[in-house]
Amino acid sequence: MKSAPRTRGLLRLAAALALAALTVLWVAPAPPAAAATSVSTIAEALRDSPVYVDPAASDQLPTADATTLADQIENADKPLFIAVLPAGYPTQNLFTKLRTATGITGLYAIRLGDAFDARADSTVLPRSAVQNLVTTVAGEDTRSQLSDFTNSALTNMGGSAPASWNSSSSSSSSDGGVPTGALITLGAVLVAGGAGGYALVRRNRRRHEEEQRAALEKLRVVVDEDITAFGEELDRLDFHPAERGADDAMRADYERALDAYEQAKTLMAEVRRPEEVRAVTQALEEGRFSLAQLAARREGRPLPERRAPCFFDPRHGPSVTDATWTPPSGAPREVPVCAADATRLADGRDPVMREVDTDAGRRPYWDAGPAYGPWAGGYFGGGILPGLLVGTVLGSMMATPAYASDYGTGYGDFGGPGGYEGGDVSGANFDSDDFGGGFGGGDGGDFGGGGDFGGGF
Repeated sequence: MKSAPRTRGLLRLAAALALAALTVLWVAPAPPAAAATSVSTIAEALRDSPVYVDPAASDQLPTADATTLADQIENADKPLFIAVLPAGYPTQNLFTKLRTATGITGLYAIRLGDAFDARADSTVLPRSAVQNLVTTVAGEDTRSQLSDFTNSALTNMGGSAPASWNSSSSSSSSDGGVPTGALITLGAVLVAGGAGGYALVRRNRRRHEEEQRAALEKLRVVVDEDITAFGEELDRLDFHPAERGADDAMRADYERALDAYEQAKTLMAEVRRPEEVRAVTQALEEGRFSLAQLAARREGRPLPERRAPCFFDPRHGPSVTDATWTPPSGAPREVPVCAADATRLADGRDPVMREVDTDAGRRPYWDAGPAYGPWAGGYFGGGILPGLLVGTVLGSMMATPAYASDYGTGYGDFGGPGGYEGGDVSGANFDSDDFGGGFGGGDGGDFGGGGDFGGGF
């Protein structure tokens, strides 16, 4: 019976093969999970279009909805970037990495799984405004959340869309059976639409540049008057460093005043943007305080405390007290005033106000338009300006993100980091605090602070 040994041999072979197969299955590693899309890939897509939906998150936002959002953002000519990413995407320093890789000043919003967060360059939208917008849409489904956030953001943010959205060329591919005539027609339509969009962006940028030039010309007149007035004060001073009674402290005061005068002239000659005027008026404020110190030393009086200039006209010099003043149609507030204006107010008379030319005639600077914000910011920095300007035309304008985009970021802090506006290519030159640290109690780099997406708000 030869069949029995052959059968047993076949059984042993089968058992050996089965054992080998089990061994291979036991030691073979599981197939690797799909790697997360790199930040550089996301950034490259956002440079071409304002909305990116990761392939692993395509079920969160249909293509038609993503296209509608992108069209809305492009038509609004605003630098808003939206990314939809899958749950579990690495969040460590995500906003900072994405902003660096994209290299464009703007507002960045990310929907990651069921969570949502956003960051922005402060020249585009102040951080508090970003937080408020994020809080407003918290808990909504993806489509509603991104739509509502986009509507609100476009209304509040400043800046212009990056030129790359209208200059990227589509890659070539086979026609896949589509008639050549149809492709040519479609191409012509796309080219015409792209050219029209690019022309719109250029037109908006030209209009913005013209407005900035006009604002700067208005400022030049006022600042030149300030510099001239300060120079006349120096001439009237009649102080000589070698005169009898002059000491080193007096000479130091006088030297600082002269330096401030020369610095103001030099800075004004180099000004190219309205927000740069702030440095000029800061120099003049320093110079006038030095003159006040010098006058006190020469007259044997106590040195004056450091106070803001007279609110009604900084050319009056440092204020000596605060007085109650009520603007037309406004609420009463305490403002810093010089001695002469304090006396006028106490007597029921009007103070001597600084007026400037406007299309409606001479008006106080706080009712003359947005261009005078940087001028006032240099004189009244340090956080006191909001209270002084509440209820005035200038104060109302300065409270808007659009004003921050055109003239700077906030009261007394004009000209965001690097001077870049929304839509400008700044590369890695941006304030990382706008996109990362200082919130949530985490390591300062987590997506939402404290390792919890969206935390800290």
